[in-house]
Amino acid sequence: MCSSDLPWAVEAAQNGNPAFFILGAVAGILPDTIDFKFYRFFYHHEIYIYPDPDKLDPQPVADRIAAAVSEAAATGKPVRVKLSTIKLSADNWRQYRVKIDPEAGEVRVQFGPAVSTGQMPQPGTLPTDRPVAVAKFSAPVKQSYEPVYTVDIFDGPSFMFKRDETGTVEIDFLPWHRNWSHSLTVAALLAGTASLWTWHAGVVVFGAYAIHIFEDQFGCMGANLFFPFTKKRTSGFRLMHSGDAFPNFGCVWLCCLLIFWNIYAAIPEPLYHFGFIRLMMYALVIPFAVFGVVHWLLVRADKGHPETLVTEWNI
Repeated sequence: MCSSDLPWAVEAAQNGNPAFFILGAVAGILPDTIDFKFYRFFYHHEIYIYPDPDKLDPQPVADRIAAAVSEAAATGKPVRVKLSTIKLSADNWRQYRVKIDPEAGEVRVQFGPAVSTGQMPQPGTLPTDRPVAVAKFSAPVKQSYEPVYTVDIFDGPSFMFKRDETGTVEIDFLPWHRNWSHSLTVAALLAGTASLWTWHAGVVVFGAYAIHIFEDQFGCMGANLFFPFTKKRTSGFRLMHSGDAFPNFGCVWLCCLLIFWNIYAAIPEPLYHFGFIRLMMYALVIPFAVFGVVHWLLVRADKGHPETLVTEWNI
């Protein structure tokens, strides 16, 4: 989208050189590519928790997490914890949930159903005996993300427990994600490097990289915006979650429409004439309004519980 906003990028593409478009696409996905394809595999954890798939006992999991919180409070050193997933077969995983409750000063863990890789619960797999394990910790805790964490498919979540200057243990969810890689300083450094080719490339790289960081700020986690001058992630606006389907699709579709408009506007003699407002009304506002009404009716018909299967158990 950033590349299509720049006249020289569109002109170069019309002349058969898509380099600026390709460069913008690479820079736009680079922050998450660094984190998920490289950095997380080198990130060190002091504690790895592996639940026993044959003995669904949540107590050892709760005890180890609570002990990590207490250790961070007592030593003042960061304690990084990794929760492992439980793979049952090629397409089935045992789901479990962890709740860190600062008010009660405890960790609660409970096992749930087997889910597919699409995170859909499999019928008849919810354990009949599902005790909730409770483990106490002796420190004030501050949440920076959500209180309940679901562990199911692929790679499990990780946390960093770290005591601040007030003695409160901060919970840093996925400490390896949206840290130094999601920094405007890094964006400027990469843009400077690209500018050795041409300053146009530097503008494309910085714009695409910065837009990615800005969009991430609408979520809960935020980003470390000015690494290395800042050491912590700035909290997001908490308007959505990264896994929410509708906001993600809406953002991608809006970007596609803007790219289409920028390229259309650069055509000297288009075969069909329309304005920007008309395009957005027909391709964005009206379809999304219809979808919103249909979604509301379906939720209402389901008595306000559109995700009964997913939330059929709760700790």
